[in-house]
Amino acid sequence: MTTFATAICKTAHVSATSTTPSPDDLLVLLAVGRSGRYVSAADELGINHTTISRRIAALERALGGRVLDRGTGGWELTDLGRAALRAAETVESAVKSLTGGRGERTLEGVVRLSATDGFSAYLAAPAVAEVQRRHPRVSVEIVTGTRRASLHRSGLDLEIVVGEPRVRRAEALHLGDYVLGLYGSRAYLAEHEAPATVADLPNHPLIYFIDSMLQVDDLDLASGFAPAMRESISSTNVFVHVEATRAAAGLGLLPCFMADRHADLVRVLPGHVGVRLAYWLVSRAETLRRPEVAALVEALRARVHAEAAALLGTTAEHTGGSADRSPAHRDTDSGTA
Repeated sequence: MTTFATAICKTAHVSATSTTPSPDDLLVLLAVGRSGRYVSAADELGINHTTISRRIAALERALGGRVLDRGTGGWELTDLGRAALRAAETVESAVKSLTGGRGERTLEGVVRLSATDGFSAYLAAPAVAEVQRRHPRVSVEIVTGTRRASLHRSGLDLEIVVGEPRVRRAEALHLGDYVLGLYGSRAYLAEHEAPATVADLPNHPLIYFIDSMLQVDDLDLASGFAPAMRESISSTNVFVHVEATRAAAGLGLLPCFMADRHADLVRVLPGHVGVRLAYWLVSRAETLRRPEVAALVEALRARVHAEAAALLGTTAEHTGGSADRSPAHRDTDSGTA
């Protein structure tokens, strides 16, 4: 929500007898509908929780019915509420058009994105920079973490998760695929004979996620190609996996788009170990209609498309090497980064 809404909501008078919906109350509904929480809407608009509740009650009196129902994960729009929200979006768009001047429409607002560590650093950050070059008044907050899609998405506008999510009252968009490969440092492979087949892998320690702290089911399956490999260094952060592999602590199961950036890492058994995964974007339908959110989604999709070869580990320009040129390749649908 932009600053014009904050000013309106702080100063406008609420009429208890009006039968015409107040544009200001509609804008409050817009904030609640996008976040699912009164508290988040109050923080966004710069008003208190009680005022949010009062304005929603006034809107419901004007419309003659409920616009919100309380769900397990926060407030959900009713059919009447969804119709009112579309009207609120028209109000917001009309006011924004007055402040944009000539030429390209000026976008502003805060977008909060949750994504895995690797995606955040190498895909989301460049996409955000591209959006901000065109729309300097758009601010993006990136929260990193490897987890399932939230049930209620409170406080988040967009989530990037690995594997197709099961969500209710939300949209799930497939962004693109990426591949995990097995890597060793040149120093490690100089000291330890590189595995010639998958059967040799139990002789090497594995660098990967902490089993007991995994929150994504697919992660359990990603290392299934070599269940007998003993653990070396494990972490909830994929950047730790990369650096531990570079430090010769063992063989790392790493995203190709991260590992191939390092000349000291060599892909091991590429013809036999390749775990193919999918990035998905999750958001409320009403949130996706926000222009600043839509601009970021477009930039994210463009970035994933541009990096497709690197994501799949097929780029010929990567700086790493390969310890196996076997033509065979095996993909599974599990894992994350």
